[in-house]
Formats: sequence, structure tokens, C-alpha cells
Amino acid sequence: MEISQTALILVGLLMAAWTVGAAWMMIRAGTKMRKAEGSRKAARRMARMIDEAPAIPLIVRTDGRIEGSDRLAAWLGLERLPQYLSELDGGAGKGLSAGQLKELTDHVQQAQKTAAPFRMALTPPGSQRSLAVRGVLADPQVSPGGAALVWIFDFSESESELSRLREEAARAKGDFGALVGIIEAAPMPMWFRGPDAKLQLVNRAYVEAISGQSAEAVVEQAQELIESVDGLTAAQIAQQAYDKKLPIERIVATTIKGERRSMRVSDLPLGREGIAGYAVDIEEMEEQGRQFRAYRDAQRSMLDQLSIGVGQFDGERKLAFANQPFRRIFGLNSGVGTQGMPFDRFLTNARERGKTPEVRDFPEWRKEHEAWFAADATQDEPWPLSDGTHLRVIAQPMPDGGLVMIAEDRTEQLALSATRDTLLRTRTATFDSLFEALAVFAPDGHLQLWNRSFAGTWGLDAEQLEGHPAAPDIIEAIALNLDKPKQAKAIGEVIRAATLDRKETGGRITLSDGRTLEFAGVPLPDGNGLLTVLDITDSQNAEDALRERAKALEAADEVKTRFLSNMSYEFRTPLTSIGGFAELLQAGVAGDLSEQGQEYVTAILESVARLTDQVENVLDLSQSEAGLLPLNKKRMDMLPFVTDVVRTREQQIGDAGISLDLRGSKASGKVEADERQLGKAIGLLLDNAIAATPKGGKILVDLSKPKGIAQIVISDNGAGMTRQELKKVLEGEIDAKKQGLGVPLARQLVESHGGTLHIESVKGQGTAAIIRIP
Repeated sequence: MEISQTALILVGLLMAAWTVGAAWMMIRAGTKMRKAEGSRKAARRMARMIDEAPAIPLIVRTDGRIEGSDRLAAWLGLERLPQYLSELDGGAGKGLSAGQLKELTDHVQQAQKTAAPFRMALTPPGSQRSLAVRGVLADPQVSPGGAALVWIFDFSESESELSRLREEAARAKGDFGALVGIIEAAPMPMWFRGPDAKLQLVNRAYVEAISGQSAEAVVEQAQELIESVDGLTAAQIAQQAYDKKLPIERIVATTIKGERRSMRVSDLPLGREGIAGYAVDIEEMEEQGRQFRAYRDAQRSMLDQLSIGVGQFDGERKLAFANQPFRRIFGLNSGVGTQGMPFDRFLTNARERGKTPEVRDFPEWRKEHEAWFAADATQDEPWPLSDGTHLRVIAQPMPDGGLVMIAEDRTEQLALSATRDTLLRTRTATFDSLFEALAVFAPDGHLQLWNRSFAGTWGLDAEQLEGHPAAPDIIEAIALNLDKPKQAKAIGEVIRAATLDRKETGGRITLSDGRTLEFAGVPLPDGNGLLTVLDITDSQNAEDALRERAKALEAADEVKTRFLSNMSYEFRTPLTSIGGFAELLQAGVAGDLSEQGQEYVTAILESVARLTDQVENVLDLSQSEAGLLPLNKKRMDMLPFVTDVVRTREQQIGDAGISLDLRGSKASGKVEADERQLGKAIGLLLDNAIAATPKGGKILVDLSKPKGIAQIVISDNGAGMTRQELKKVLEGEIDAKKQGLGVPLARQLVESHGGTLHIESVKGQGTAAIIRIP
């Protein structure tokens, strides 16, 4: 079948129209899809904006149904938002309370009926959230049919901020009132000036200080507390502080209650409000400062008198003070150059002068010592120096961050300590080497020190003394070794007397082994007591033997004395007879004698006289040695007495061809003596001088009274004697000059008067006999 051309054209047109229609529809559908997608996006944005908004909308329909965000459920403490308004009371402390729900329902119904907006505030039970509710009749486009649109705002943070601001305002008001009260009650004058530097406010202390009537009167009359200084009033200085925006502080003298006081005045600019000012009375502080400076000067002067060095470093670690010993020890000069010297430089200078110990790492050592300033405790160090000096350095940190450094030169002390240790060792060795047993007891009776022989002397075990036992324990142990144990009590009494009574006592005791001990207690200067024990067994035996021998000698001496007395008596009797018969012959009783007979009789009489004198001398000597010589003392002048003795020898002096010179005066004084015995002593010495002086020689008798002692010097210029010859004369041996018993007898006679006889002789020059009698 053939299709016509017209049909084909119609089909083509239909196909074209369909294609165009399809394309248009597709284009329109795409446009609607894009619009729908845009609407969905806008709806999502609006929903997101509502979710992020500080307010949540709630639609309440007339039948009570509600539409809203689940975020509102979270605000109300519900798990999800219910369908009806009446269900917002979730119970169990969730949702709204019954009263809140009723109030909200009433407002919503009123808005639905009258289209009147409403406001209310809600605080869900058990929640800290504060909600503001705003309700209006909903626009029909939002919800037709008379629904109500309720906006719920969360203003919890704003409410908290408001509460906080209210509390701060109340607190600030209270603080301001307290501040005003403090300022008014302040003991120091305080004031406030306006920007024009005029007084606007003063406190009570200000009014009292200037003796004003009232604060208002003081402000009105502009009565200033502070006087003008350098031509500037107090107001002008306050104006300067306000203009420069800087506080000004100064110390001025002003009159307070009629007294001149030192005040520290401060003007403080307070922005554009004005200038505040106050004045502090520092008169007491200034006085204390003056007293402190005087005390510090006195203290530093006192520190200069000490033997130890004291240096003070301030809180900035600079040398503030050093006394003279400190400067001397560390080689500091006395000028002002050392003041303010840093501590590290002080140590460096001291090291350069050899005043610090030799250390390997000096910077590290210095760093360690700089830490003294922050130390918690006092530091104490020995500093041995290279020159042999030993310093003890004490560092005391101060509360203000400073340091007091004390340096003591202990060189001499250490030397003394070493000497003391040596002496102690020497003492111990000496104690141990002594034959005596020694022990030192403390005042409480305990044994402190003993030597090696103490235990052995008493028969004790050395280990018994190691614990420093008390005296009763030692005495109890000693009693076991005594011949009579009860005598041990005497040892305790001696120890007690030495330690407590400070008396020196002693005693003698016998041990059971036959030994005899002599003990004594001696108080020591340190309060202790020394017990000395000596084994005198051998000396006791020797003493007994000597005592027996002494008795024998005394008996022999008594026999000798008796013998000499008898011999003298036996000699005297025949001598008296011989002398008497010779005198009769010389008188011619038996007839005249020839010339030769006369010479014989004269010789007999001279020999009898000489022998009689010798017998008298022997008798006097024996009596003087035995202490039996009778003395008849009387007070007599020295010069007349000696002159009479010399005159009895004039014949002998003239016959010998010598001269005698007697020197003396009334100033020679008086002496209390036996005229016969002392005259015999002087005569014996004169006889020896006459015998020893050659013809033409000279004898000098000199009387004097040196230091209140009568002195008689008999000297000659004869031949003199050697030491051996003088010794023989003093012992009574007959020498070539036949001096015999003259010198020993003269000595005995002088000594019986309490005097002394001293003989000096030089061979070839002469001899001098010196008698001294008190």
C-alpha cells in the first residue's frame, strides 16, 4: 500500500509536536524539581535555624494538640514532646508543675479566643533553667483554625548574669559603705579633692588633727592640714599629682593637735574624679629610726672590740659592715672601697690574699658558698689556710636575704689544744710512772681518773675500775683487803672531805698482807678531790729503825753532856786549887821567890786562866748544842755594849801592835740579849781577829742596823783563810792559828739569840765575821 506524501508529512509533524511537547514537559518537570529541592533546602535551613534559635516555637491547636521541637522536651526534662498540651505535666519532677500547666493553658485559651498576646515565666521543677513564654494567635498561613503560636525562650544565662550583677552591686554597695566607714574611722587623716584640687571630703582624724569644728566646716573653709613647703601649698602639690597622673609622696613637718610631728603625705590621682590624700604620722618611726641608728653604731663599735671577725652582707649580697678583726683576717682595707663589695668578689679577693682554703675548682667552691644566702640552717666550716692559719667560719642566713659571716682565728686555740693533748698524755704517763697511787674523785663520789698502781696498791682488780664506780663501791672492795675492815670508813671520810668539804685530810692503814699505806685527800681547784696513796711499809720499817737509833743517839748525847759537865767540874776543881796555890806563891806566902820563880808562877796563872776559859767554852758549847744554855736577856744599847767588850781587849791589842777602829752611833739601835753570852761571842771573834792580824795590822768593828736588824761586823786585814781552812775553823778543828772552839761556840751563842753568824775570808786579804741579831 502506498502511503501518501501528505500522510507522511502529517506523521512527521505529529512526531515533531510530540517531541517538542515532551521536551517542554521535561524542562518544566526539571524546573519544578529544582524548585522543590530549593523548597526542601529552605525548609531544612529554617528547621535548622529554629533548632539553633534561642527560642522554640510551639503550635497549640484548638483541640489541645501541640506541634514543636524535641528540643523543647529536653528543656522541660521530658524524653519526647507529647501530643497534647495537657500532657506537658510529666510527673515525677519532669515537665511543668500542675500550677504552671494550668496557668499556661489559661493563657493559650485566652489567646485563641481573643487573639490577646500573653507573657509568663516558667521554671520547670527540679531544673535550674529559666524559661520566658510569649504567646500570640497564630497566622492562618502558619496554622489555620485559630491555633496559638507560643515562643519559649531560655534566659537562664541572662537570669544568672542579672543575679550575679545584683549580688555584685549589693556587695559593692556594702563594700563602699564599709570603705566609707573605714575611712571615717581611720586613725590617720584622709581627704579627697576634686579636679580643681579643692577639698571635698575629709575624715574625722583630719578634723581632729587641725582642731576643726566639723568636716563640713573644714571643707567649706578649706582648712589645710599640711603647711606650705618651698612656697607650694598642699593644694598646689595635689594639682601637680592630678596633672601628671602620678602619685606624689613626701615627708613634711606639721602641727598635729598642737605638737610638731613628722608626717608622710601621699597625694594619689584617681582618674578624672579627683585626688585622694592621706598623712601617716611617722614621728615614732623617725624616733625609732634614730634610736636604731644609734644602736647600730653602738653595736658596730662594740663589734670592733671583739677578737672575732664579724661581716654583714645585705639582701643584695653586698658587704654592709665589717668590724676591724674581720678586715684584719681577710686583708680588707679600712677605707670606703670595701663597702658594698659583692660577696663573690669578696671571696675572689680573699683567695688572692691567701685567705681561703686551697681548692681544685675555685669557681665551683665559690658558687657553693654563694648558696649560703638561701640556706635553711647555719653553716659552720673550718678554713685551713696555706700560711698555717686555721679559721672557723660561721655563716648565718638572715630573714632579709642577707648573711652574717663570723670568722674566728683558731690557730692559737688549736695549738693550745694540741699542747693540752700532749700535756694530758704526759700527765697520764707521769701518773702511771709515779710510785704513788693516785685517784681523782668527782663531787658526786664517782671515780674519774686513776693511775696504773692504784688498783695494785689496794689489791683490787683493774677491771673493777673501768666502769668509774662510786666511792662506796670502791671502799667496800678495799675493806676485804684490810687488816681491820672497819677502818675502810676512814678512807671514805677522806674522799668526802676532799670533794665536798674542800679540806685536806689523811690517814694511815694496814692491809691484811702486812703492808702499811699512807693516804691523803687533797681538794683540787676544779672541784674534784685527789686521793694519794703511798706504800710506806719500807719507810715505816726504816722510820722505826731510825727512831730507835735516834733514841740511842739521844742517850749517847745525854751521856756526852753529862760527861762534859762532869769533866768540866772535875777540871775546875784542880784548876781552882792550882790557881789558888800559884796566887799564894806569887803573894810571897811561902817566902820570897826568885825572879825566875816569879816567871814560873806567872806562867802557871796564865795557863790556869786559859785552861779555865777553855773548860767554860766546852761547857757552854755542850749546853748550847743540847739547848740547855741559860740566857738572861735584857734590852741594851748596842754601841755602849760593844765598846765595853772592845775595851777588855785593849791590852791584847796594844801588845799585838795593831789598831782597832770602832764605828757606830746611837742609830745602831738596841738589842735584846744576854749580856754575858753575847759579849763572849763577840769577844771570841775579836780574839780570833787579834790572833790573825799581824803587827801593824788593823781591825774594824762596825755597828749598823739595816732593815731593823742589828749587825756587828768584825773584820781584819790579816792573812785570811782558804775554803778548806775556813771549813776546819767552822767545825772547831784547831788550826795553825789555834782558834779552837771559838768560832763554833760564837755561832752557837749567836744562834741561841735567834741570830746568825756568817764568816767570809779571802786568803792574803783578811777575814770578816758578820753577826745579825733581830
